[in-house]
Amino acid sequence: MLDVRRLYLLRELDRRGTIAAVAEALTFTASAVSQQLSVLEREAGVALLERSGRRVVLTPAGRSLVAHADAVLERLELAVAELANAREGIGGSLRIGTFPSGGHTIVPAALAELARRHPALEPMVQEIDSARVSDGLRAGELDVALVHDYDFVPASPDTTVDEVPLLEEPMYLATNTAIQSAGRGNTLAELLGPCAEAPWITARDGTTGHAMAVRACQAAGFQPRIHHQVNDFRTALSLAAIGQGAGLVPEMATAHPPAGVVLTKLPLFRRSRVAFRAGGGTHPAKAAFVAAARTAVDQRQ
Repeated sequence: MLDVRRLYLLRELDRRGTIAAVAEALTFTASAVSQQLSVLEREAGVALLERSGRRVVLTPAGRSLVAHADAVLERLELAVAELANAREGIGGSLRIGTFPSGGHTIVPAALAELARRHPALEPMVQEIDSARVSDGLRAGELDVALVHDYDFVPASPDTTVDEVPLLEEPMYLATNTAIQSAGRGNTLAELLGPCAEAPWITARDGTTGHAMAVRACQAAGFQPRIHHQVNDFRTALSLAAIGQGAGLVPEMATAHPPAGVVLTKLPLFRRSRVAFRAGGGTHPAKAAFVAAARTAVDQRQ
């Protein structure tokens, strides 16, 4: 009989790439992870891993077993959700991940709605970049999370995570009158081109927001000269307002812009969703958060 916990470790190795990364993410030692995977190989009766230089990679049999592990772990999530639905009331902890702009717009209103409808539920929020959400969900650090992707930076397919749509919003160019503002026209080249020589404000390197800004500028025909890297769009707007550069911000962040900022709507969009482990969508606490987040979005529109 194959052990589910060891199947989970094999899946994490497939996703994270190294035994060291699996150990760090799950607070194990690397030797403990290696030992458990060796036991799994003995249980399976075939080689699941092979050495490739200093790395360990999955064999074809290992990759096949990971696909089965995905299905098994999804069924377990379904079982947990079914048992939770059999209990009366919705309570207990709910670990919520969010990107920064969602954290100061959607999340507070959603938590207020949860407190009104389900006072026994105990939400716990942590800020996390969308690129790290899948890892956080699989590791059990999060139960649900707000995630987003952009034009030019689509989300990567992930069979371990399910998502439901929440909001699509346009992006805006933020500048100051001291910087040459956006041009006239409808294309990115026409709208961003006049800012090609300006300093730029982006999210931190390695985030989806950073990649979106760089690729949008490249699509407009230039490489941005990045002077500031901040993940909070409110900070980006404040910097743009005092002439420190041009930046791209979603509509969600433009409700109360600082004096001096000039906002120009772009043919570029961000899409926000609620993510959770595959199979967990019917869990009452997660479904309650989805409903509360949608109510929060509706209240803003």
